[in-house]
Amino acid sequence: MADILLQLLPHVVSSLLHAALGIHFWNTRWRETDRPLLTQPMRPWERWAIFATLAIQACGLYNGLFGTGGMRFSFSYALSLMLWLAVLIYWLESFRSRMDGLQPLVLPLAALGAAAPAVFPHLRVVAHAGAWGFQFHFLTAMLAYSVFTLSALHAVFMGFAERKLHQRALTRSLGSLPPILTMEALLFRMILLAFSLLSLALLSGVLFSEAIFGRAVVFDHKTLFAFASWAIFAALLVGRRWYGWRGRVALRWTLAGFLALLLAYIGSRFVAEVILGRL
Repeated sequence: MADILLQLLPHVVSSLLHAALGIHFWNTRWRETDRPLLTQPMRPWERWAIFATLAIQACGLYNGLFGTGGMRFSFSYALSLMLWLAVLIYWLESFRSRMDGLQPLVLPLAALGAAAPAVFPHLRVVAHAGAWGFQFHFLTAMLAYSVFTLSALHAVFMGFAERKLHQRALTRSLGSLPPILTMEALLFRMILLAFSLLSLALLSGVLFSEAIFGRAVVFDHKTLFAFASWAIFAALLVGRRWYGWRGRVALRWTLAGFLALLLAYIGSRFVAEVILGRL
């Protein structure tokens, strides 16, 4: 019992810290006050607090995934790792762009993701985890998921900012966000990066499947949703390049592609592990 509690402790602690930081950034960047709307840059202690929280969560993830010598995985760990990588990318991006106004949304979501392994602790052993092809596929897939997660968060924020601008409502939360054009440029840079990673993940998945199972593609829910997401983001990038898609059109396509990608693994594993009870 004590060992189980010790394994769950990093997930609980990192979840609470993410939530506390989310409340802090909301109070300091979003909550309306009588003070003038002044931009407040991220302070050194805030950067270190986010980094320390990520380090604690990383310890819990590593121990759960690789603590037994092999490799184990589940939908809850996939969700936690995805949001961990998203916060890490935000943290790194904050050194070159103003990201403090985006933290009140991403940190509470990260808190929920960090708590997921504590709520659903069951893990399954991953076969063929020692093969380099699988390791490359896993790494590129998780990086693609995390960057697409960040892209979806950006899309939500852009929709929020555009609505406020159309309403001519100058609020503190709006003043804390980067300019719309800056957010849009960053959004498509992330989508292009994530699309490249997803392409590598799908290609390596096909090659790995052929080497292990003798079949290039296994047509299950995970594969169909993954290729559907790839097609959606490919159409978005083509529409951006040739037809100048932007604004709400780009946001809708981004969220649709992200939803398909989320269902590709998280949704299928949630149904299998939680609803059907299959590990």
